[in-house]
Amino acid sequence: MVGHLARPQGDGPWPAVLLGHDGVGLDDYQRGRADDLAARGYLTFAMDYHGGRTYFGEPQAMLDRVLPLLADPARMLTIGRAALDVLLAEPGADRTRLATLGFGGGGQVVLELARTGVPFTAVAVIHPGLPAPRAEDWTDAAGTFLLCTGSEDPICTPAQLLAFGGALQEAGVDWRAHIYGGAQHAFWAAPTGRSLPTVPGVGHHPAHAARAWQAVVDLFKENV
Repeated sequence: MVGHLARPQGDGPWPAVLLGHDGVGLDDYQRGRADDLAARGYLTFAMDYHGGRTYFGEPQAMLDRVLPLLADPARMLTIGRAALDVLLAEPGADRTRLATLGFGGGGQVVLELARTGVPFTAVAVIHPGLPAPRAEDWTDAAGTFLLCTGSEDPICTPAQLLAFGGALQEAGVDWRAHIYGGAQHAFWAAPTGRSLPTVPGVGHHPAHAARAWQAVVDLFKENV
């Protein structure tokens, strides 16, 4: 696995953020999100769960890699905990101010960590893979959750997102949801020379990409 560590200037200690990438892989956009957070004072480690690969233009290969992982909570926890260990071993990481952010499949990886009681003060997920909405699975979760998706996302639908939020609420977890009108799955992904493959239900929405990022920044500012 080949992650990306972004360090703020100075000597720390700094609040620490673990970032999980979308199913396509750890790309320049999500490395850039780690760099942006570091510029705001957060020590950020963007994990890699594809072994250094990305799957641009290879939707079937991506699904062949991602779907078995998302069906295996133990494997997700193994990867997530290894990445978290890298982050927390970094000099200057403040273990009392710990947050996480996940896109797509990486959202489900970080949710698995949160479910097991990792003491996050903030958990942000953008069009995540969602586990079953069972309140009993979330009684050990800590921190405030931000759940984001697009109104036209066929993979992480608003109904699914709100059902998951209801389970969090029943478990006593503080949560909020943002649903972005007209946005599809992976709406953050800009159409560059190495963009996401053209598949139904997937599409860039620049205005909502900026709004979702601001929502993450606001969540961390408030809680981390």
